[in-house]
Amino acid sequence: MAIAMSAADSKLRPRPSELLAGDLLEGCRRQEPAAFRAFVVAHERMVFSLLSRMLGRLPAADVEDLAQETFVRAYRAFPSFDLSRAAKPSTWLLTIATRLALDARKRKTLDAVPLDDATPRPADSTPELRAERRQLGDALAEAAATLPDEQRAALLLADVHGLSIAEIATALATNESTAKTRLFRAREKMRAALVDEWRTP
Repeated sequence: MAIAMSAADSKLRPRPSELLAGDLLEGCRRQEPAAFRAFVVAHERMVFSLLSRMLGRLPAADVEDLAQETFVRAYRAFPSFDLSRAAKPSTWLLTIATRLALDARKRKTLDAVPLDDATPRPADSTPELRAERRQLGDALAEAAATLPDEQRAALLLADVHGLSIAEIATALATNESTAKTRLFRAREKMRAALVDEWRTP
């Protein structure tokens, strides 16, 4: 079962109008500052969202540092980026961010952040709906906190950022079978948490 995404989550994926034209991507390959600034603007929210959800309750400045490092690495690697290959620039960027986040988590134990922390709440919700959403968010956060880092990353990349199994495998530096297993187990744990939360006494 995939975690239901809100409209705000769907905005984290670059929309067609936000995708960079080939000439701008070629400019990024040539490390032209204006082209790379456009690349950053198109993808910074996506990168910050992934890092925030992977890294837990770190100060925003620390998450921003890792986001900056993600773009620095992309800038340095862009000259060797093959524009004709299957991987989209956004997927390539998420791969860099994911690996930085996993490395950061290995260096330090971090508190979990709810998967929906970056999602604005609807302005027209009632107090009852807000209470239910808070309860659901707490249950999801507790379940997500128990996931191994690689499972959490697989879940975020699939259900929030819409990556395929092949793309997730690349981001996690593993094979597709292992990536599929990690995603399946993550979803099973989240489903079990929801069943436990809403089970009738």
